[in-house]
Amino acid sequence: MLAYLGALDAWIAGRRSELGALDAEILANPGYAPLTSDMALSMALWQAVKNRYDLLLVTWDSGRVGPAECERLSSLIWGRLDTTSSNAQLGGMSVSLPEACRLSDALVAQLRTRLNLDPAGEQQVSRLRDLRAQLERIRDQIRAEPPPSPQAAAAQVAQLAARVEDLSARRERGGDIGGLLGPLEIDAARYERDLIVGGAQRRENRDVLARARELQADLAVREQALRQLVDKTVAAVSPAPKYAVPDVAALGPMPNTRSGLDGYVAKLAQVGKAMQVVQDAYGHALAERDQLVAFVDALVVKASALGHADDPDFTDLTGLARRLLDRTPAPIVVVRQVVAAGQAQLDWLSNAEGGRA
Repeated sequence: MLAYLGALDAWIAGRRSELGALDAEILANPGYAPLTSDMALSMALWQAVKNRYDLLLVTWDSGRVGPAECERLSSLIWGRLDTTSSNAQLGGMSVSLPEACRLSDALVAQLRTRLNLDPAGEQQVSRLRDLRAQLERIRDQIRAEPPPSPQAAAAQVAQLAARVEDLSARRERGGDIGGLLGPLEIDAARYERDLIVGGAQRRENRDVLARARELQADLAVREQALRQLVDKTVAAVSPAPKYAVPDVAALGPMPNTRSGLDGYVAKLAQVGKAMQVVQDAYGHALAERDQLVAFVDALVVKASALGHADDPDFTDLTGLARRLLDRTPAPIVVVRQVVAAGQAQLDWLSNAEGGRA
């Protein structure tokens, strides 16, 4: 882990220096203004990697880690980066730390090529070598997260590989490939970026689908429990609340598109809020009946302690309250008045006794 952090620190420092040089080149030449958005995306991606590195460094704590910290380190490396950013493209991404580094490599390679910063002579071999390495990364990405059409992806990789080998053969024959390397590097970088972003988007779509299914199942179970609560409350108290239990099935079948799923999840959230209103209303009504039963019992205990348990008026009132509470449904409005009268009677008896003393 220490070696990994050291390598990542060196990568961050090197990439920051490289981005600074590219940014200075763009600012110095007004003709490169269209590249500003790509530069902003690269800087935002670098910042996201830097922020995750800072969290890794704090968690590592100079090697003072246990099983929990190791688990957290793994989650920080392979979990999704916080890409909250003013950059719209980056704000919609969901990539891990290694994916972010590879995506940054692809973006910087594309920027460098479009700025024509690479020498056209002795660095051609290095650029061809980088292209071959990039193709291996692309193959790894396809194996790790197969795209919707594996055949089309394989054909695209084969086409890029054929172009690389063609340029390599031309160079060996003494041909000038400087003007052909740039477009190939741009195409390879764009395709690698699209694969990474596409994989991240598919993961997000799977997560949204799983969340929608989980939320739908939870609300369906909750709906049945609420219907039981409503039936129990209506049978136990009168008047009972008059809220309808939301019907999850009324939302219709689950959509199969991302935009449809987002709207469906939002509707499920609204159903959940409506269910909470129903649960609070009926639960409170049922709980009030139980509280009144307990309060009558407490009044009787208090009357016994004060020596007024045999007072006929008090006994009549508490007895009436209990009979009313035993009814199904119990007339809660009437019970409140009877219980209040019983409490007032006990208070009057206590005050009258104190006055005689």
